[in-house]
Amino acid sequence: MPTGPTGTKVLRLLYFFGAGFICTATINKWRELERKSLQKKQQESDLWTDDNSATTV
Repeated sequence: MPTGPTGTKVLRLLYFFGAGFICTATINKWRELERKSLQKKQQESDLWTDDNSATTV
């Protein structure tokens, strides 16, 4: 089985790990943004229910 230069294989391996790192970082950032969005919506709904209960008392 013929093999190519070792440098190109190492470079492809580094590209592979780099792409994996970028994808992982992007997924984590997306999850963080989604979590913050849900927390903000929940806080807004909590404020809305607190305002309604305060006005009915």
